[in-house]
Amino acid sequence: MKKLIALFSVSALLLTSCVSKKQFTELQNENSKNLQELAAAKSNLSSTASSLDKEQNKVSSLEDKIKYLLKGNEKTLEFVDNLTVLSKSANENVKATLTQLSQKDEYIKQIQALNSKRDSINLAVAFNLKKVLNNGLNDEDIQVNIEKTVVYISIADKLLFNSGSFRVSNRANAILKKVADVINAQPEMDVIVEGHTDSKTIKTDILDDNWDLSVKRATSIVRELQHKLDVDPSRLVAAGRSSYQPLVANDSPANMAKNRRTKIIIMPKLDQFFDLLDNK
Repeated sequence: MKKLIALFSVSALLLTSCVSKKQFTELQNENSKNLQELAAAKSNLSSTASSLDKEQNKVSSLEDKIKYLLKGNEKTLEFVDNLTVLSKSANENVKATLTQLSQKDEYIKQIQALNSKRDSINLAVAFNLKKVLNNGLNDEDIQVNIEKTVVYISIADKLLFNSGSFRVSNRANAILKKVADVINAQPEMDVIVEGHTDSKTIKTDILDDNWDLSVKRATSIVRELQHKLDVDPSRLVAAGRSSYQPLVANDSPANMAKNRRTKIIIMPKLDQFFDLLDNK
């Protein structure tokens, strides 16, 4: 009986031992499988973490781009604001320029009108001078020039005065009559009479110097034009130049004779000239 019990015990032990080994093997297999699943899970976790890092990097990159775009947008808005200001300023400048051009256009029209009037005056003066010259004013001692709207008549003093005198000679009457005809034909023009001497100093009981002689000669011609030839005195100006505007060098008797002259300048009235310029 004891042998039987011992045999049964041994059998049971062996049977128990066999079952445990099988379970152990199963457990090992399961454990191995679990380890593999764990490794796979770790691998997936690692891959997921890596993907998460990449996605986070993308998110950071996108955030940086958004910040950059926002900053650029601010600059763009600022630029647009500046452009708006510049556009407004440019528009104002254009308007100012157009206004200036309009004003210049008006000014040009005024100048054109002035030139037209000047040309008309030139034609009229030239016509009257031509008639006078044909009637005996053409002389080598009388020089006539027309420059723009100004007429210059230079008469040698030997045709108007005796040497060293400021009294008008009788032979001057015919010449001054021709000059008065031209002056009276242009009532809108003023007349300046200038006396010129040579460089030889003069000093008498009546004359202080060359200035005195040149002024007195100019005044004598003005009086002749006013009192004998009916020229409006409000149009007349008497001026003396002494010897300081010679035509030629005072180095010979002939040249000194050329410098002794009376210059009659017929020109537009300055107030009318400036009225044309100021006309708005």
